[in-house]
Amino acid sequence: MTSAASTTPTTRYSGLAIGLHWLLALMIVGSFSLGVYMHELPMTPTRLKLYNYHKWAGVTILALSALRLLWRLTHKPPPDVPMPAWQATVAHATHLALYGLFFAVPLVGWAYSSAAGFPIVWFGVLPLPDFVPVDKALAEALKPWHERLAMLMAVLVIGHVAAAIKHQFIDRDGLMDRMRPGRG
Repeated sequence: MTSAASTTPTTRYSGLAIGLHWLLALMIVGSFSLGVYMHELPMTPTRLKLYNYHKWAGVTILALSALRLLWRLTHKPPPDVPMPAWQATVAHATHLALYGLFFAVPLVGWAYSSAAGFPIVWFGVLPLPDFVPVDKALAEALKPWHERLAMLMAVLVIGHVAAAIKHQFIDRDGLMDRMRPGRG
């Protein structure tokens, strides 16, 4: 993006894009960690409470992802940092896959919850419609897909973080500065 007084493109994402990136990063890591933790707990009121927190986080991640995608589609990002073509291809493919998973993981989780007969009441206040009808066989089929997609997202996030660290400390090309919180 350029300002009226400048013809030089900015090298940073907008403040909203940066804020959404880091908020979603924290929420996704937190929701994934909670999902792994609660998965092995015995059926207790605590486990049910944690499942609700996990579902609330998933719906919030879904809503914020929609906002992030809308913002990204309507606001040009800063120019890419120069890198070999294969790295740029992998980076773009990873970002595209992550965006897809930002939607797929919570939607499959919502469908699983609906099929299992467990409604989602966002923050205990707003009942959300069932995504699919109650169907125990469908629930059993969806559950592993929610887990697999979440694991795939975790792997891609780890790769994303590793690539950013490589750019920061090995390439020293300023790539991380584009998404660093604070003023440019």
